[in-house]
Amino acid sequence: MRRIVFFLLLSAAAVVASIVPAARPADEQASPVFVTKIPSGYRDWRFISTAHEAGNLNSIGVLLGNEVAFQAYREGKLPFPDGTMLVALHYKHVASDENNKVFGQPQSFVAGPPTNVQVMVKDSKKYAATGGWGFGHFQDGKPATSAFMKPCFPCHAKETDHDFVFTRYAP
Repeated sequence: MRRIVFFLLLSAAAVVASIVPAARPADEQASPVFVTKIPSGYRDWRFISTAHEAGNLNSIGVLLGNEVAFQAYREGKLPFPDGTMLVALHYKHVASDENNKVFGQPQSFVAGPPTNVQVMVKDSKKYAATGGWGFGHFQDGKPATSAFMKPCFPCHAKETDHDFVFTRYAP
């Protein structure tokens, strides 16, 4: 009888151990602040704005938002509500020989090769440590390393008056 009770207790302990996760330090238990997947369907989202970055970046980009983001922008709603998702598509800024031929002078620039996709996702509980925002950066569809991503929130923290978002709505 003792053997059966011992076996049952041992079996129960094994089941509990397989279900309960091992204890981890508090910093490992926190949700990651980095988005590791590009949201599906983002290419069908609504246009928010566009931007040109000069200097070493020499890029043009477009910001797209899901319906939650678009409505918040349109209504001027700050802070952005949970569920807001923003995707910035960046491209090299290149001259358009075809267009310039028509204009008779160099004045037209278009999107060249893609450089990256950047993502912001608002979830005030999951990303509480970074103002409620998760950040993602993707090159060739692959997420950047956490070391690469570390400066994202400190940079965005300068935009507290606009809920950590740089881009304004372009109606």
